[in-house]
Amino acid sequence: MPLFYMELALGQYNREGAATVWKICPVFKGVGYAVILIALYVGFYYNVIIAWSLYYLFSSFTFELPWTNCDNSWNSPNCTDPKLFNASVLGNGTKYSKYKLTPAAEFYERGVLHLHESRGIHDLGLPRWQLSLCLLVVVIILFFSLWKGVKTSGKVVWITATLPYVVLFVLLIHGITLPGAYNGINAYLHIDFRRLKEATVWIDAATQIFYSLGAGFGVLIAFASYNKFDNNCYR
Repeated sequence: MPLFYMELALGQYNREGAATVWKICPVFKGVGYAVILIALYVGFYYNVIIAWSLYYLFSSFTFELPWTNCDNSWNSPNCTDPKLFNASVLGNGTKYSKYKLTPAAEFYERGVLHLHESRGIHDLGLPRWQLSLCLLVVVIILFFSLWKGVKTSGKVVWITATLPYVVLFVLLIHGITLPGAYNGINAYLHIDFRRLKEATVWIDAATQIFYSLGAGFGVLIAFASYNKFDNNCYR
């Protein structure tokens, strides 16, 4: 929170972006450029994930979802429909899982990424035009969302801030009607307090807080620069 408040105060007081706000202390000018680079690299990462999501969206426009069965061209002999698992298989699930893959896993690895066509990280292969097209669509959407600054981004926020809650609510209602929903809710509410002793848990929590608050990416500085000079950003 102190870093969150500091970025808001810096942006509002200087009315500058992440790169030029540090003219208040030129020795930290490199921090501004580092923040921009961080946002750029994170953008590369998350835009690809959004492109995958867009590909899943287009792939869902079918009578039967392609990741629910093993009858597709990309499926391997190891693909096994979870609905066909019987009690004897589940009893020895540890060994069985080493050799069998779910349709959802194969759709992602073989249908979307085509990892089976690569011999390793040294063999990247050619870009998939379907994913490249989805990534281009994502970039175009981002461009038109930001090309007029806060005038357009402010309108887009009305959609991006409310639509996820609507979708999550619909998924919640659908989820609690599925078989085994009680077991899932019970597992979600069961807290293993012993994990709090592990450093990795706190590191992951801190990382998620940075992503959630947007601190360290220059976004808070940029948006705060549009505030009135006497705005109470602390409140």
